[in-house]
Amino acid sequence: MLTETVRDLTREEYELFREMIYAKSGINLGQEKMQLVRARLGKRLRSGEFRSYRAYYEFVQNDSTGRELCHLIDAISTNTTHLFREVQHFEFLADVLKRGTSDRRWHPTRSEVTIWSAGCSSGEEPHSLAMTVHDALQPHPGISWRMLATDISTRMLDRARQGIYELHRLGTVPERFQRRYFRRVQHNRAACAQVTPELQRHITFARFNLMESRFPFTRGFDFIFCRNVMIYFDRQTQEALVHKFAEHLRPAGYLLIGHSESLNAIEHSLTYVRPTIYQRPGNG
Repeated sequence: MLTETVRDLTREEYELFREMIYAKSGINLGQEKMQLVRARLGKRLRSGEFRSYRAYYEFVQNDSTGRELCHLIDAISTNTTHLFREVQHFEFLADVLKRGTSDRRWHPTRSEVTIWSAGCSSGEEPHSLAMTVHDALQPHPGISWRMLATDISTRMLDRARQGIYELHRLGTVPERFQRRYFRRVQHNRAACAQVTPELQRHITFARFNLMESRFPFTRGFDFIFCRNVMIYFDRQTQEALVHKFAEHLRPAGYLLIGHSESLNAIEHSLTYVRPTIYQRPGNG
């Protein structure tokens, strides 16, 4: 509960936060998330000794460094994930890579595979992708690969860079991957497993806001994974984002979205492959 020194969140203040969060992150809280905002920001208010939500809002608005905005979005964001979540996507990725190498699609005309994990949260998705790609390309040492893993939450990125998971969370990882790609470590006095440097050296973790008007990437991606992120966006934001994703896919590159998401209601230039998987037209 809030202390007596912090005035309760008003509807007007909630609307101010809702508009700010939408403008800065694309997250559409709607009209009914007032209790969530009250709960998520209450601790931050107390730690910063703010007397009201309005005072905190004004502090965020006036923070020229942008750090407090990051704290705000971290607090609001929901980060629920696990290793090899929606496993069919990883099976599809492995199949595409194996077919591509067998028909020499990836070599010698193209010797590098590029992947973007957009909205990578605490690292489960990019690490699952890394295991899948490394395993599929192992018979082809002439083909390199690299991955960009981005998220708006600095807190999640700090966890992702460590690549450390409690042992019970490895239950969704194939056993052969557990043996090959993890090593046992002690973390916070608990027995855990850490992703091997063999995988981590291929991944670049970086903070990136998908609401940027232009993406700064000069080279295209073969695969973009943006799963269970667009469910927080309205239709207009989804359409703009998919358009930018399409621009940054290589010809014949794939966009994979979450199983609770669909592009049916928006206009886009991608070709439907199967549910939640779309492809940019052209020859890779």
